[in-house]
Formats: sequence, C-alpha cells, structure tokens
Amino acid sequence: MQAHVLGLALLRERDVHLLASNGTDLTDETDEMTEAMIHIAAVFSALEKKRLVKKLKAARDRKRAKEGKCEGRKSHAEPHPEAVALAKRLRRASPKTGERMSLRRIGLKLAETGHLNERGQPFHPNSIRMMVEG
Repeated sequence: MQAHVLGLALLRERDVHLLASNGTDLTDETDEMTEAMIHIAAVFSALEKKRLVKKLKAARDRKRAKEGKCEGRKSHAEPHPEAVALAKRLRRASPKTGERMSLRRIGLKLAETGHLNERGQPFHPNSIRMMVEG
C-alpha cells in the first residue's frame, strides 16, 4: 500500500479533513472521482521522483567520469596539494638513520612553511596520517 493511501486513512481515522485549494475535501470517501484523482496524482508524483533520481544519477556518473570524484568529503590533496606533497616527503625514512619524522612534528613543519588547516591551525596528526597514507 502506498504512503498517500495510509496517510489519508490516518487522517480519516482521526476525523481530520484535508482540503484542496479549491475547497474539495480530499478525505471524503464518498466521491470516487476525488479518490481517483488522488491516486493519479500519486502515480505522477512517483514517476517524477523516478525521473529525477535517474537524472541525478546520470549527472553524478558524468561528473565522476570527467573528474574522478563526485561525492563525499574532499581529501586533503584537493585543497592543499603542496602540503600533501611536503608531508609525504617529510614522512619518508631518513637514508642515514632509517627513522621517520613523527606526524605531530610534520604538522609543525608544515605550519612553519605556511601550510595550515582551514581554521588557521597546524594540521592534526590524524590529518597528516590521512595525507601520507591516502
């Protein structure tokens, strides 16, 4: 059973009258034509919803094909590509000692070079991790 039928049944049960803009009582069960028009309107509403969903999916698919990404959060590489490249370079193991710089220290180094997050603060170590692993 469709939602509009259940909704009208609930309104009738509670003795609520739903009026159209022209004054027609949409909860009146005695008028077959009104009931038929409500069902027809619901069918066209469902049809329009399906068309819209299809159109939006096609638009997302086109954008995904063109740009590679359409939905979800932006990665750090999108707004801060230089910061990501520098973070990856700083995270590499030292050829002499084999040790890596800590994520917190990388965040501070990025801040020293002017790379800050959207709040103007040094990047959090978890953000640095996402940059170097992502």
